[in-house]
Amino acid sequence: MLPDQTINPHQWVNNHADYMYAYTLSRINDEEQARDLVQETFLAALERLDKFEGKSSERTWLTAILKNKIVDVYRKRSSGLISTGEHKEVHEMQEFFEEDGHWREDHQPRHFGVEDHNPLHDKEFNQILQKCMQKLPALWLAVFTMKHIDDEPTNVICTQLKVTDSNFWVIIHRAKVNLRACLQKNWI
Repeated sequence: MLPDQTINPHQWVNNHADYMYAYTLSRINDEEQARDLVQETFLAALERLDKFEGKSSERTWLTAILKNKIVDVYRKRSSGLISTGEHKEVHEMQEFFEEDGHWREDHQPRHFGVEDHNPLHDKEFNQILQKCMQKLPALWLAVFTMKHIDDEPTNVICTQLKVTDSNFWVIIHRAKVNLRACLQKNWI
C-alpha cells in the first residue's frame, strides 16, 4: 500500500455501504441479496486487506470485489439455462444480422419515439426499465447488465458466464427485443 493511502475498515459501512447497495440492487433486483452481497464484500475485503496495494481508491477496490460477487450470482442464476439448440438459434438470428454482426437494414431497430432527454422523465424511465429488466430470464438479465450497464467486453462476458460468442449475440438480441416491447407497452 502506498504511504498516503490509508484504509479504514471501521468506516466502510458509513462511507461505502449505500453506494454499494445501490450499485448491487441496480444489477440484481433483489434487496435481500443486495444487502448480503455488500456484507460478503466487506468480509472478503477484510480477509484480503493485506492485498490492497493502494493503486486505487478504497471504494474502487471494494467495488471490484463486489462486481466479482455479482458475476457469481449471475452464473448461479443462469446455470443450466443455456440453450441446447444453440445452432438453431444462431440460424434463426441470421435473418436479423449480417455476417459482421451488424443489423440487416430491414430488421434494425427504428427510432423509439421518445427522444426527449428531460431529467424528470429519466427517473421515471429508469424505474420502468428496472421493472422490465426484472421480467427477463436470469441469463438474459446478466448478459444485458454486464454489456450495457457495466460496459464489459463481450469476450469477458462470455468467459465469466460460460456462453459462446454466438449464444451471447442471440441472448443480447432477445433481451433488447423484450425490453423494447416492455418499454413501449409501459413507457410510451
